[in-house]
Amino acid sequence: MLDNLLLGVSTALTPVNLLWCFVGVLLGTVIGLLPGLGSSTGVAILIPLTLTVEPVTALIMLAGIYYGSQYGGTITSVLLSTPGEAASVVTTLDGYQMARQGRAGAALAIAAIGSFAAAIASLVLLAAVAPPLASVALQFGPPENLAVMVLALVTMVVLTTGSKLRAAAMACAGVLLACVGIDAGTGQARYTFGSVELLSGIPYVEVVIGLFAVGEVLHQIRLGAARPIRARFRDLVIRGRDIRDSAGAITRGSAIGFGLGILPGAGSTLASFMAYGLERRVSRNSAQFGHGAIQGVAAPESANNAAANANFIPTLTLGIPGGATTAVLLGALTVYGIQPGPLLFDEQPDLVWGLLVSFFIGNVILLVLNLPLAPVFAQLLRIPYGYLYPLILFTSFVGAYAIDNNLFSVWLVLVFGVLGYGMKRFDLPMAPLVVGVVIGALFEKALVQSSALLDGNLWLLATQPITVSILAAALLLLIGPALARRLRSRTASPEETHVR
Repeated sequence: MLDNLLLGVSTALTPVNLLWCFVGVLLGTVIGLLPGLGSSTGVAILIPLTLTVEPVTALIMLAGIYYGSQYGGTITSVLLSTPGEAASVVTTLDGYQMARQGRAGAALAIAAIGSFAAAIASLVLLAAVAPPLASVALQFGPPENLAVMVLALVTMVVLTTGSKLRAAAMACAGVLLACVGIDAGTGQARYTFGSVELLSGIPYVEVVIGLFAVGEVLHQIRLGAARPIRARFRDLVIRGRDIRDSAGAITRGSAIGFGLGILPGAGSTLASFMAYGLERRVSRNSAQFGHGAIQGVAAPESANNAAANANFIPTLTLGIPGGATTAVLLGALTVYGIQPGPLLFDEQPDLVWGLLVSFFIGNVILLVLNLPLAPVFAQLLRIPYGYLYPLILFTSFVGAYAIDNNLFSVWLVLVFGVLGYGMKRFDLPMAPLVVGVVIGALFEKALVQSSALLDGNLWLLATQPITVSILAAALLLLIGPALARRLRSRTASPEETHVR
């Protein structure tokens, strides 16, 4: 491995590759700032610009766009409650509340630190254990993926504050929204009401922009004109205590992100939601989550970045995309005449290890660029909200239009904006709805494929060891808190019970 790393260093540190890595990271940050564009669209748009350079140089730039856009989406999530893509949704829950409290700089800084730490840890694991982990991921078929989706839905419902019934209803509503379009089993159109635009389903990007950005603007307008945040500059700088408080969240988020990132199709979104849910569960300050807990920013951002890097394990070693953006990168590999798969590490080690080393370099560039600029970005909150709200609406609608270049996406954003306003008005949780929309299509696909593999008898899922283990974890998570409370009440003495 040392020889391979030295080969990668010599490849990645050439002036041309360093320049394109910087360009990719910078473009990625700008792309992430634009709601609706997203890393996959940005990479796809810029592939033609890389056709005149060497394949390794092109991949270094495109990968820089990928992880650069992750942080760009964080900036708008924290400052404007406008996530650039679904993976940034969870960051808005606490990041935007921190911004409202005058701590936007600290939220952006811990996001940059957490992303950097997760990237370095995941890249060390990626370089060390990519082939064996790829063989483990290869054992995950439709039944195992189905169990992972069930675990994700249960996790979000259980760990949502407030009524669990409302959370379950929102998760089910999200899954039902994901059913709009072509039936995965029969190929028939359903719930489209004759609309051609709905044949491909309801895109989650429009859902996210509408619920969080437009919904938040409408909610704030109802509450009345808010005064701009006039936080002191020193309040915008992260403190040593914040870093210490977030260390555990960064570690756990990185582990969850890397573990889910190696599963084909799981992507970064599921990792960020599950990391946030776990952190809320284990934190001593769980009541602060949703009200500006810094761990609520550190955990999902770390998971997001770790999963983005781990996505390259199935992409490079198996030729199976780990997510939407790696699917686009997989197409770019074929354009350059490169065949991904188990032999890629042996046949083109300079390309593979040069790309992996460039991840280290790109994340260092991201940290150096964005950590000192976090308080500067936070100064945007000094703009009077009378000017800021139209800017948010403008970027939201332009970003939605840029997705497919039609007005239907704009109308979708408007509809879900009104829905988001109603959910805020009646205190309905948004996170379970978004999770349902994002993984609903994957859930249905895994369900249909599992049914086909098991001849329609889903009871045979009990014969799959990995599937049973994951479903047992979901069941334990669902009924565990109630059982624990019952056991504590039974073991408590009569005097303790009386005192309570």
